[in-house]
Amino acid sequence: MGETGKITGLGGIFVKCRDVDALVKWYREVLEFPFDGYGSNFLADDNKGGYSVWGPFKQETDYFKPSEKEFMINLRVDDLDAFLSKLKTKGVELVGEPENHDYGKFAWIVDPEGTKIELWEQVGDAP
Repeated sequence: MGETGKITGLGGIFVKCRDVDALVKWYREVLEFPFDGYGSNFLADDNKGGYSVWGPFKQETDYFKPSEKEFMINLRVDDLDAFLSKLKTKGVELVGEPENHDYGKFAWIVDPEGTKIELWEQVGDAP
């Protein structure tokens, strides 16, 4: 069995936009993104049920704070607790407190350039 507490892939990219409906329409029509009302899920080809999300947010969202960037990166993690332990030994501080939801465990950090990074351990099967 391999080492745990590592990044396993990109969980999603989330962008702020002036007009969510217009941007969703463009991604649907031009790039053929499926959209379920929350974002566009792309099932992984690894037969493990993993997926990535493209999700638009309203321009005035506070979800990306403390970053002032127009985007946030979501990274998939196989064992969030183990990964957070590794980050702590490297002096990386969390933004807020980790959260548990029925679809996953989450924690947030900010990179040296001020980009907020959401760490996500998927719980359960892909929707």
